[in-house]
Amino acid sequence: MSDQKRSEQDNDELYEHHSFKASSGQVPLRVDKFLMNFIENATRNKIQAAAKDGNIFVNGVAVKQNYKVKAHDEVKVLLEYPPYENLLTAEDIPLDIVYEDEALLVVNKEAGMVVHPGHGNYSGTLINALVFHFDNLPNNSSDRPGLVHRIDKDTSGLLVVAKTEEAMTHLSRQFFHKTSQREYVAMVWGNVKEDEGVIEGNIGRNPKNRLQYMVYEDDNEFGKEAITHYKVLERLGYVTLVTCRLETGRTHQIRVHMKHLGHTLFNDERYGGDKILKGTTFTKYKQFVDNCFKILPRQALHAKTLGFEHPTTGEWMSFNSEIPSDIQNCIDKWRNYAVNSIKEQ
Repeated sequence: MSDQKRSEQDNDELYEHHSFKASSGQVPLRVDKFLMNFIENATRNKIQAAAKDGNIFVNGVAVKQNYKVKAHDEVKVLLEYPPYENLLTAEDIPLDIVYEDEALLVVNKEAGMVVHPGHGNYSGTLINALVFHFDNLPNNSSDRPGLVHRIDKDTSGLLVVAKTEEAMTHLSRQFFHKTSQREYVAMVWGNVKEDEGVIEGNIGRNPKNRLQYMVYEDDNEFGKEAITHYKVLERLGYVTLVTCRLETGRTHQIRVHMKHLGHTLFNDERYGGDKILKGTTFTKYKQFVDNCFKILPRQALHAKTLGFEHPTTGEWMSFNSEIPSDIQNCIDKWRNYAVNSIKEQ
């Protein structure tokens, strides 16, 4: 039987790793290019190799790399081994635990650590560390042990982890009903006009770039409700230091909402913040910003404050973490720049 005629029903030993459905507005596009838009960290060579091996299926039939994906097509990548995120390996990775009891622990995650395994990140994650240090952690609705919520790889800060089924249920309910407290510190491009405000707008994937999310401002049929409360802490010339309090917890919420407001996070590569978005055209200024990027080689976002009701005692618990040195050093550099700019005027 040729690869072209193999169907999913004939492959009991293949495991589904990715599944996507083309939208109603999908224009014909080669399947390898289509998957490049969906799968983070994938290379075209790997996708083409998967097609050559008969591992890419459209509507249940294996296809070659030049197949043109059309509206409503179901595209799946099936491989001979289970997805790595379901094969958790315990790894002896140090954790910065700021609080722990029998029901839960609070971790201060460093920037660069992925929270849970996924495509391209099968080891070195927070969960790999958790399953090494703790036995019998309860699974959340996505079968990820201990995880109540998550923050992005390059965002630092506080996370609460459940150690019992009761804690998982209780804490997850608080996050769902928006009774937990999460406050972030961010440095954004530009001088934020209002001292404080609320950003509302459904957040969903960007159809033109599947690795980004966007605000669907005038169409409530798309995306999920998202609400962010922001407040200016300090104005530093061409950047502003703000706090952001989450009322909801959508993927990339602060990054997307601040960009929608016109103030992309400083050095947020995925959303264009790694370019000079505000400032002068002077070479000296460009060198200054480049130096700031080197000091802070990630988005300027830190999950600083976390509060919730303890699932066993009912006591309100609040935790606060220091701003990491990379963000603080960048803030100091901008603060000095702003002071010197005023003196020169």
